[in-house]
Amino acid sequence: MGEPSSAREQRRKALGVTYEHPLAFWVGVAAVTVGTLMQLPMYFEAKDMGYRLVGMAFDATMTVGMTLIFIGVGLTAYGLFPRFAAVSTGAVSRIKVQALDDARITRTHIGLILVMAAAITIDVMKPTTLAFVAPGAAAEYGLRSALHPRASGLPIALYPLAGISGTVVGSFLWGWLGDRIGRRASILVAAVTFIATSTCGAMPSYPINLVMCFAMGLGVGGMLPIIFSLVSETIPARHRGWVIVLIGGDVAGAYIIMSWLASTIGAPDRYGWRILWLVGIPISVILVLLNRWIPESPRFLLQHGRDGEARAIMRRYGAEIVEDDEAEDVATPEHGHYLQLFRSPFTGLTAVLVMLAVGIGMVQYGFQQWIPSNLQKLGYTEVNASKILRDSALIGFPLNFPIAFLYGFWSSRKTIILMASLTSAALIGFAVAGSNVADNHTLLYVLLVVPIWGISSLIAVTAAYASEIYPTHIRARGTGLAAAGTKLGGVLVLAAVAAAVAAPSISVTALLGAAPILVAILLLVVFGVETRKKGLEAITAEELARRTVPVG
Repeated sequence: MGEPSSAREQRRKALGVTYEHPLAFWVGVAAVTVGTLMQLPMYFEAKDMGYRLVGMAFDATMTVGMTLIFIGVGLTAYGLFPRFAAVSTGAVSRIKVQALDDARITRTHIGLILVMAAAITIDVMKPTTLAFVAPGAAAEYGLRSALHPRASGLPIALYPLAGISGTVVGSFLWGWLGDRIGRRASILVAAVTFIATSTCGAMPSYPINLVMCFAMGLGVGGMLPIIFSLVSETIPARHRGWVIVLIGGDVAGAYIIMSWLASTIGAPDRYGWRILWLVGIPISVILVLLNRWIPESPRFLLQHGRDGEARAIMRRYGAEIVEDDEAEDVATPEHGHYLQLFRSPFTGLTAVLVMLAVGIGMVQYGFQQWIPSNLQKLGYTEVNASKILRDSALIGFPLNFPIAFLYGFWSSRKTIILMASLTSAALIGFAVAGSNVADNHTLLYVLLVVPIWGISSLIAVTAAYASEIYPTHIRARGTGLAAAGTKLGGVLVLAAVAAAVAAPSISVTALLGAAPILVAILLLVVFGVETRKKGLEAITAEELARRTVPVG
C-alpha cells in the first residue's frame, strides 16, 4: 500500500516543500523546459554559418515553444503561490525564534548552504554572461561597440541595459513577494524563469533579444535577495554571518565559470557567444530539481501564525521548540511596506546600503561589463581577454574565506569598511594607470583581482548586512532594495554608455564605481551597527531602542 496522504503531508511539511497545487507546478516546469528546448533546433541548424541566426525568421517549432513557456510560467506560479488570504491572516506564533539561533549546525543546514550557494552561482551567471556575449553579439548584429564605434546599428549597450533594467524591477517585485507569500515560492518561480530565459541564446533578432533579456532580468533580480533572507532566518546566529558571506562570495565562482566558458566553448571558432546563454537550460533545471532542500523560512511561517509547518521545519533543523508563555496577547501579523525602510531607525542604514549598492552596480556593470571589450581595445584577443579575467577571478577566489571569517568572527561593520576601502583603492589605481596598465602584466593582474574578486565579496557582505538589519516583515524588501540599488547603478552607467558612441575607458568606469563606494564608507562610519553573532530579533530591538521617530 502507498503512504497515507496524512503521512505524506507531514513529511512534506517537515521538508518545507509543500505546494498549493503540486500537479500544476510540475506540469508548468515540464512545459517551460520543453518549450525552451524547442528553441534549439534552429540554433544547431546554423552550425555551417558559425551559429549566426541574425535575419532568420521564427519557425513553427519556436513559436509553439514560446507559447509553452508562457503557459508553463503561469502554471508554475499558480502551483506555488498560496492564496494571499492564507498568508495574511492568523496570529503571530508564541514560539520563541531564539531556539533557531541556539541550534547546532547539522547536515540539514549544510545541505541548505550547498543548494543556496549553487542557486547564487546560477543567478549571478546570468547577468555576468552579458559582459562576455557583448563582443560576439555586436559583431553578429552589426552594433556600435568599443571595437566597432562607427557601426551603423544600435549600440550594444542596450543589450546589458535591458537585462539590468529587468533586474531592478525584479528586485523590488521579488522583495515584495518574498515578504508576502514566502521565501521558498519566490525562489522556485525565479528558478523556472531562469530556464525560460535561456532562450536569449536562440533569438534571431536584436529587438527580440532585448525583450528576452529584460525578462531574464526579472528572474535574476529576485533570486539573490530572497536567498539571503532565507539563509539569515534559518542559520544559527553564531554562524549566520560567515555562512552568508561565504555563499555570497560564490559570485566570483560565477565569474570564473563564465570566463572559462567564454574562452572555450563560447569562442568564435567553437559554438559562438549564443551557447553562453543556452548552457543555462540544464543548470537551471537542476536547481529546480534540488527544491526539496529549499525549505520555507521558519521565521516567515511564525510571523504568519503557521505554527504546524514552522514546528516541523524547526525540528528538522535541530531547534528546540519553546513556547513564550509570558506573552499576554498574540498579535496579528505585521505587514511591511517599502517606505518603512526609509524611516527611523532604518534611514541611515538604508542610505549606507543604497550607496554601497549603487557603487557595486557601477563597478559590476560599468567596469566589469566593459573590461572584456576594453582589454581587446588595448590589443588582447577575445580569448586572451577572457583568460586574463578568468585567472584574476581564480587568484582572488580563495580570499573569500578570510573575508567570511572576518565578517562572522571579527566585525560585520569593520569588514564592510575594509572591503569597500580595498575596492575603491584598486579602482583609483586603474584610473591613475589608465591605458598604460596593458604594458605591465603584473600590475594588470594585481589591479584586476580586487575589482573582480573584491566586488563579489563586497556584494556578499552587503547582502548579508541587509538581511540582518531589518525585521522579518520587511527583510526581503530590504535585501530586495539592496539588490535593486546594485542594478540601478548598472542602469545609470549603461544608459550613459548607450547614449554615447562607444564604451567608456577603463579609467572612466573605475572612477564612476569608486565615488559612491567612498561615500558609503563615510555613511557606514556614522550610521553602521554591529551584527556579529547577534540574533536577528536582538539586532532589531537595539535599532528600535535608538529610534527617535516611530516606524509607521
